[in-house]
Order: sequence, then C-alpha cells, then structure tokens
Amino acid sequence: MQLDLGPDNRTDILRCLQSAMIAAFGRIIRPSDKRRSPEWVLVHGVIGAQTKTAASNASTDGLVAEFGNWDAVADVPVDQLEARLQRQTFPSVAAQRLSDCLKAIQHERGRVDLSHLVEMETPKAMAWLEQLPGVARKNSAGVMNASTLNRKAMVIDGHHRRIMQRMGIVPEKADTAKTYDALMPILPEEWSAEDIDEHHLLLKKLGQTYCRPRKAECADCPAKADCKTGTSRSATR
Repeated sequence: MQLDLGPDNRTDILRCLQSAMIAAFGRIIRPSDKRRSPEWVLVHGVIGAQTKTAASNASTDGLVAEFGNWDAVADVPVDQLEARLQRQTFPSVAAQRLSDCLKAIQHERGRVDLSHLVEMETPKAMAWLEQLPGVARKNSAGVMNASTLNRKAMVIDGHHRRIMQRMGIVPEKADTAKTYDALMPILPEEWSAEDIDEHHLLLKKLGQTYCRPRKAECADCPAKADCKTGTSRSATR
C-alpha cells in the first residue's frame, strides 16, 4: 500500500519564490502580440547557444526579412547562413545546426511547418521536437510555452537551473532535462502557461542580478528565505 505523503513542500517554495521575485522586480509578462510562431521560436533556440537574446532576436528576424520564409532559409548554403549569423557566439555551429534542423523538418513534414504540434499533447510534441538536430529540452519547452502555442512547459536556462540547484529544489548537477522533469510535477496547479513563462523570465532576472554564476549576492537576494545556499551562508556569518 502506497502512503499519501501529501503535497510536496517545494510547491509552496515555488509559490513564495514567485511572490518574492515579483515584489523585487515587478511583473515580467510577455504580451500576447509578442508571442512568435513555433517555427520562429524553434529557429531562435537552435541558433541561440550562449548568445544574448537580443542578438538572436535580430538574427532570426533578419533571416525572415531577407528570405521570406523558413523553406527558403533551408535552401541557403551553410556558408551563406554563417555569414548572416555573425551576431551569434558560434556562427558556424549555428548555421550548420539551423540548416540540419530545417532540412529535417522538411523531410518529416514536406515543408518547414510545425502546425501539427497543435493537435499533439505537450510531452509528445516536445519529444517530436527533440528528435530534430540541434533541439534539446530548453528549446522544445520554449517552442511549447513561449510561442503562440502557449502551453504549460517550463523553459530551463542556465540561470534557472543554477538557482534551483542552489535552493535545493533539484539535485546538484542536474542537467536541463532532469531539472525539467523534477520541476514540472511540483509546479503549482493553479499556474497558467503565462505564469510559468513569467516564472522563467523572473528567474532569469534573478540569476543576472543576485544569483550569478561566480559570485552570488545572497545577503539581499529575494530568494534567500527559501534557499539552502542563502540560509547556510547567513548562518556562517
């Protein structure tokens, strides 16, 4: 007989964390008219490794503006794609991954079109995306959550993963997929897809300001009350 252990206390920690971050940073809500197509979000993720969001936005928009559609982009030789992706941190890698990804979608779908994801359950849609070249969990969740699909899927970037590890909500050294798998079952059930998106954006802000990779500013961090790292550092002072 399996015992009912009741609600996971990490769920309440996430609720408190959300409130604390909103109090510290204000609301960070993605307007509905800023949600892009699933194809745009996919491309943005494929080319965006270790590149600032603004640069990847400009690169993705530039490809659409120049070539008109993603099927046309798929036909561009890799060396020409690389020339157009110089904003990216690794333009040669970005160009090859993008070309491979778009061609794989054409092979599966006949053209670069992700409209079939609308009819798929979120886990199956993400699994389909992750079989594409250059697409891992962060990108597949981004397509589902941050695009016009607007699904309940948590985007996990480096800031998000680091904070969850330091707070003790996920195991140390958990990778993106393991962090996602640990977090999704404990998200507050009342959170909408928009709440989940805002949680990610707020955690990104937290990671850029207080919970930085090399020097965490725990003393003034809004997450300190529920953070194992923050409370342990305070206790040693």
